[in-house]
Amino acid sequence: MKYSKQVSLQTHNSFSVHSLCPVMFFPENEEDLCQLTKVLPKSFYILGEGSNTLFVGGESPVIIKPNFRGIKITETLENYIVQVGCSENWHQLVCFCIERGINGLENLALIPGSVGAAPVQNIGAYGVELADFCTSVKWFDFATDKLQLINAEECKFAYRESIFKHSLKNTGIITEVELTFSKSWQPILTYPGLNKLPANVSTQEVMQKVIGLRTSKLPDPEHKPNAGSFFKNPVVDLNFFKLLSDKFGEMPHYPQKNGNIKLAAGWLIDQAGLKGIRQGGVGVHDKQALVLVNFESKKGQDIVNLAAYVQQKVFEKFNIKLRPEVRIVLSEGEVNFQTNDLITSGCS
Repeated sequence: MKYSKQVSLQTHNSFSVHSLCPVMFFPENEEDLCQLTKVLPKSFYILGEGSNTLFVGGESPVIIKPNFRGIKITETLENYIVQVGCSENWHQLVCFCIERGINGLENLALIPGSVGAAPVQNIGAYGVELADFCTSVKWFDFATDKLQLINAEECKFAYRESIFKHSLKNTGIITEVELTFSKSWQPILTYPGLNKLPANVSTQEVMQKVIGLRTSKLPDPEHKPNAGSFFKNPVVDLNFFKLLSDKFGEMPHYPQKNGNIKLAAGWLIDQAGLKGIRQGGVGVHDKQALVLVNFESKKGQDIVNLAAYVQQKVFEKFNIKLRPEVRIVLSEGEVNFQTNDLITSGCS
């Protein structure tokens, strides 16, 4: 199995912060993974493309950076079934499918990161989530040294959640993701920006519109290091939402199937007066307040400090505790980012 020692992580994370990895492993088959379990330390972190990771501190834990590639397509009378190696790039997969007439992922275009990271976060955008298409995940279990298949129900997908962030965290690794797409495609045009497209719009047109919307709001990490949306959109119950709307008037909101209401975290941050602020070489993006940008800092701690400040100001104004979507990694591994023990009634 390939590995490297004393690896600088500045080019392995989209925030471009400095951190030194003592050992980075690059498994690319089942035999490598079996070898890995024999040398794996207590603290480690599984890294895809680093587009949703913030390293904090001068040293990271041991890192596993898998290299499982390949895309296989089969079909039935009604569906296309696509099996994808975890290390394939997500946006390239979207383009690959659309070019072959396999429709469904167009709303998820230009989301950065690897395919293997998609089930962990249950990535989503513009009214579509990975859970809408994911039928199973191939999983290598560290305890048994065996591959197993985890079906969609067992993945326990929820808004930016899955079993891989909880009971299965650090107990194994995703090597392949299976997606199923109906041949009877219908565009999802419910979100602002897409709802003005005609009903007979093509998949390519939807994808190009999504790409245009994202590039107009989100800075290019190559020029302004960032991880896209730093915080999750908060979900509140209906009664709490009514209290907010009575006090603050009309605000962007998205009813959920269970009766709860999803709010726009970027709007909350903007209304708290934080869009465009800078401190310590980092700042809130001036076009999309949900994005934290590293302008000139070398330290992940500066971004953590800014995130904590944003959390506090939004809580003071709205009584809502924003929770990070970005994964925070210290030398001892990933940690839950909590600035205090405040508990918000009505929010999750």
